[in-house]
Amino acid sequence: MKFTLNVDHVAVLRNARAEDNPDPVTFALMAELYGIDGIVVHLREDRRHINERDVRLLREQLKTKLDLEMAAVKEIVDIACDVQPDLVTLVPEKRQELTTEGGLNVIDNIDLIRDTIDQLHDSDIPVSLFVEPDVTQIDAASEISADLIEIHTGIYANAKNEEDAFDELERIRQAAKHAKKLGLGVNAGHGLNYLNMKEFMVIEDVDEVSIGQAVIARSVFVGLEQALKEMAALINRK
Repeated sequence: MKFTLNVDHVAVLRNARAEDNPDPVTFALMAELYGIDGIVVHLREDRRHINERDVRLLREQLKTKLDLEMAAVKEIVDIACDVQPDLVTLVPEKRQELTTEGGLNVIDNIDLIRDTIDQLHDSDIPVSLFVEPDVTQIDAASEISADLIEIHTGIYANAKNEEDAFDELERIRQAAKHAKKLGLGVNAGHGLNYLNMKEFMVIEDVDEVSIGQAVIARSVFVGLEQALKEMAALINRK
């Protein structure tokens, strides 16, 4: 299973004082030196965290994969087509949210999402859809030619007891298996951390996990290299 790092929270810290440091681009390049499989950033409409400068510098300097999270909004789609990330992950976006709160409703927005996928494909950019572990949403993603899905793991991560966590893990397992049968790549992320990652590893059909806040918070105490090593050990990458 591959391990990608979301560096949005480095930008949150930078922007808290409207200064230049810490720089999420520098942080990402350090993570690359320590062996991360890819970098994830979310370019929001309001640019509250990552900005266009960050995305363009990452594209210029990264040797590993750049996964650009974004809403299906023309301005951001046009930037993606120009920047040429290795992957675009379409996510829902609300101005009032602190972080992404759930998966895309592909079924209710199918025409918009299909048109966005078509535009990105015209620029030779593969597209992943961030969805709940719901086979009907996954079927819709397949029907409109998504290349991958990223399964929202937030409900599992925030489960209040072991029974709820187990039930959600089973939903994720079944969803990942179903997506694989449809020929989709399967990523997963949101809320995964050092406490819940070991149990998550029972999911065999997930190709890659995206983790951000947990690793960045851990790096405050032990440094980035050690934080990445500890998470990589839990993921047990092959």
